[in-house]
Amino acid sequence: MPIRSFLRRILLLSLLLTQSLAQAAEYRLLPPAPRGGLTSDWLIHDEVQNRLVLYLPDYHAPAQAYYQWLTIRPKKPLRISFTARQKLSLFLDNQLVFTAPRPAFYTVDLAQLLPARAIAGPHLLCVWQPEAIPNLASFTNAITVPVVEKGKAKGTVVAAQPRLRGHQGQNVFLCFLLLIGLAYGGLRATYQPGFARIYQFEGLWGQSSQEQDFLMKPTITWLNIVLVLLFSLSFALLLVAIHTNIQSIVILRRLFDVPESAIVLRVLLYTALVAGFVLGKYLFLELMGYIFDVTDLVMVQYREFIRTVLFMGLFLPLVMFLYLGLNQRLPETVLWVSNGVVSLLLVGTVLRVARTLHRKGSLLNLHLFSYLCATEVIPLVILLKLIVFTY
Repeated sequence: MPIRSFLRRILLLSLLLTQSLAQAAEYRLLPPAPRGGLTSDWLIHDEVQNRLVLYLPDYHAPAQAYYQWLTIRPKKPLRISFTARQKLSLFLDNQLVFTAPRPAFYTVDLAQLLPARAIAGPHLLCVWQPEAIPNLASFTNAITVPVVEKGKAKGTVVAAQPRLRGHQGQNVFLCFLLLIGLAYGGLRATYQPGFARIYQFEGLWGQSSQEQDFLMKPTITWLNIVLVLLFSLSFALLLVAIHTNIQSIVILRRLFDVPESAIVLRVLLYTALVAGFVLGKYLFLELMGYIFDVTDLVMVQYREFIRTVLFMGLFLPLVMFLYLGLNQRLPETVLWVSNGVVSLLLVGTVLRVARTLHRKGSLLNLHLFSYLCATEVIPLVILLKLIVFTY
């Protein structure tokens, strides 16, 4: 009996020890850690398990709503700054507290936006953008500076004001614009005859000898390729800086998932896409020309397309200078100017190509008009929808 009792006690202790070790090794969700301000750790909603999980840009697909747990006290200011598109909304504990009326740079105090009778403690912040992806990289804690009133000792803090902050990619855009300007200047000094055949204002809508000379010369030259790359780089700067909604296109996001903070990589990606579109259009025209049996017009049409695109591309760097100078104060004006220049570039290209084709064969011919719609008008409508009307 004493031996049996001793064995029972050992067995009971073993069971208790195993159970305690199993409970200690069990994974449990910890409560959200209190935070005094914003961090780069955002959460997204997992619909399958109905919980918030840490958002990993290289792992999760981009979402429209992002969350953070913040410790907010009603009487203690907690200011955040961010760049918002129109209709971007902030929620606190699932209650709407802010909606951006227009694209601009905002600074808000979350403590003042708390719902009535809210208590100090952790609150759930939600950033939501309809039909787009919020610019998470722009969300930062507003840096406050002391303001001293007259008659008070130096160092006495009276009020806190947020420090104005420029666009996160301003230096990158300036470097690219400097590169574009130097490249245009170098090409103009080195290849002056070929440069003049393309960039002549007097022959934009007229019929000059230089224009006909360009339509007769080879299109794929080193000068034209370099100019196409410069045009693509200028267009890419506009897409990254102003027309940022194109990154919400599902197909583009699935093929090229580039984070918003990687500005240089995004500029180079859009440069490659634009250059690929411009250079690859020749293959598209060859295919459509074979289908419509107008292969003799393909080369003239493509040369006119290249000439017009390169000429209109001179105005894109000017829009970027306008954006860097006035975007903080007049964001809507900059947006309207950018949309106008892009629309003029796209529509003007189609009109000049149509004018050139009309000289080779009348567009009153239904067959030729259908070819123009398939190669120019339909792509024009698609590009206007993706770049201009989406934003």
